[in-house]
Amino acid sequence: MKKIEVCLSPELIHLYDSRGKIVIIVDIFRASSTIVAALANGVSSITPFKDLNACKAMQEKGFIIAGERDGKQAKGFDLGNSPLAYLKGIYKGKELAITTTNGTNAIDTIGEEASQVLIGAFINLNATVSYLKNTKEDLLIYCAGWKGKFNLEDSLYAGALADSLDSYYVTECDSTLAFRTLYQTQRKNLKDFISNASHTKRLQNQDIEKDIDFCLSLDLYNAVALVEKGKIIALRNA
Repeated sequence: MKKIEVCLSPELIHLYDSRGKIVIIVDIFRASSTIVAALANGVSSITPFKDLNACKAMQEKGFIIAGERDGKQAKGFDLGNSPLAYLKGIYKGKELAITTTNGTNAIDTIGEEASQVLIGAFINLNATVSYLKNTKEDLLIYCAGWKGKFNLEDSLYAGALADSLDSYYVTECDSTLAFRTLYQTQRKNLKDFISNASHTKRLQNQDIEKDIDFCLSLDLYNAVALVEKGKIIALRNA
């Protein structure tokens, strides 16, 4: 039977073997939520960058550029890291280049040895679950965290995904067991529970409560976000 693991931080990823596995990278607040929202609202592809300057240079190639550091929009960029910026198809058909504090850094650390790399978010949880049910590979959920540290929202997403896939995967991974159980106890109270998380408070201090609510919404979209040849594309109706 397929196996599932959860890596709670980029500082721990060297302890995991991603060869031949499907890796799901998750940064709930906000990179992975923004990526899924952008694709679901018509952005044709997203190119992630670790470096601000490399991302910014894509503007000369006709890309919309989005840059965020420490929760704030980076100077000289068209957009920051809010998923709400892409609603109603404002950037439909456009190519996007994006760099963020945590999410795109996590993407950068995963090499080509993985079978597939997906981007996970609550807003397309069920679509991702449906896709994974029909795959054969083991699964590694990779939480982007905050500057290398563990965070609550990414790990609870990992628990939600593991809980939804319980009949399809087995695990000997303590972090998977722990956060599947925590999600089960808090699933009806998720927003209130995460309101105490450190990154929630960072975003609240920037007066972006709407982003928080959006990122914790379930199943708004049926697009699955796939990293392919350095770009992120949407697999629709997956």
